[in-house]
Amino acid sequence: MGVITRGEPEGFVEFASAESRPLFRTAWLLTADWQLSEDLVQETLGRMYVAWPKIDRIDNPAAYAQTVIVRVFLSQRRRRMSRERPAAELPDTSSRDSDHDLEMMLVTALAKLPKRDRVVLVLRYLEDRSVEQVAADLHRSAGAIRTQCSRALARLRAVLSTDALDLMQP
Repeated sequence: MGVITRGEPEGFVEFASAESRPLFRTAWLLTADWQLSEDLVQETLGRMYVAWPKIDRIDNPAAYAQTVIVRVFLSQRRRRMSRERPAAELPDTSSRDSDHDLEMMLVTALAKLPKRDRVVLVLRYLEDRSVEQVAADLHRSAGAIRTQCSRALARLRAVLSTDALDLMQP
């Protein structure tokens, strides 16, 4: 990312261009839904635009944007609005690459976890944040995050082992 003019509209355009992909990656890992991920990124960038004139008060705007996307995700999940309901089964996917299959299995397994478990795992392991960073982002203690990570990993392992068994059956 080049030199971003903090607080200036041109700086926001550069910031949005540079951070859209990492934000989308986080949104995809949280939702496993392309359109919902795009909506989360747009909502996050909209909130960042509103806050942009005061951005010089924020040490790391990219990290702040990641925090905003998680908060937007959690607040949208709380809203229980009537929306389209996903199908019970995913459509067949091509098996071009075994890494792709593993990634899809992980995304599918994450989608089966409770939202708080999903958020903690995505932030801690897939976004590679420290326990302290995750605790600060979620306004919880580091001990609570460690406990939740441990429990969430156990749930994820259980889901993954069930999914793997399903794949092995003809």
